Amino acid sequence: MRKLLGEIEKLKESSVKSLVDSRIGEFSKNKDLFSELCFCLLTANFNAERSIRIQKEVGDGFSKLSKTKLAKKLKELGHRFPNARAGYIVEARKHKLIADREWLVNNVNGLGYKEASHFLRNIGNEDSAIIDFHIIDLLVKHNLIKRPKSLTKVVYLQIEDLLRSISQKVDLNLAELDLYLWYLEAGKVLK
Repeated sequence: MRKLLGEIEKLKESSVKSLVDSRIGEFSKNKDLFSELCFCLLTANFNAERSIRIQKEVGDGFSKLSKTKLAKKLKELGHRFPNARAGYIVEARKHKLIADREWLVNNVNGLGYKEASHFLRNIGNEDSAIIDFHIIDLLVKHNLIKRPKSLTKVVYLQIEDLLRSISQKVDLNLAELDLYLWYLEAGKVLK
């Protein structure tokens, strides 16, 4: 763990800190909850950068287009699962969004713990970890976990507890830690 903590501390003293701080500031100002939920629905088993582009292109179409037209638009924009994601998005319109991870996972089809945590982080919540294969790869590389066979709720929460411990040691919240870890693994800071 010492090596990973050292790498994070170096990043905190580099230009990456301003990128992370800027992104965290953007999250706390994010008021378009439904668009952000749609972004998180798009990212599941898909590319985050392409999802950002699709989110910008579709805009208010997330709340206005029919399921068929939304699926067609997602397909035109190159989404891997246009029909399924359009279905999740149209169905999600009926919900009054509540910023509680358990509620989101249990009530919004297409959101698991990772996507619900991603949504919460992107609207300003700082206490949920986004555990995807990049984060798992990094933790495995540093011998902090064994690669899980599947990411069940129990495993997710165990890894989140480990990340919470790391965040406390480097004096970061989980949202900030996620961006630093993502940078370590992918070399960029996204949303």
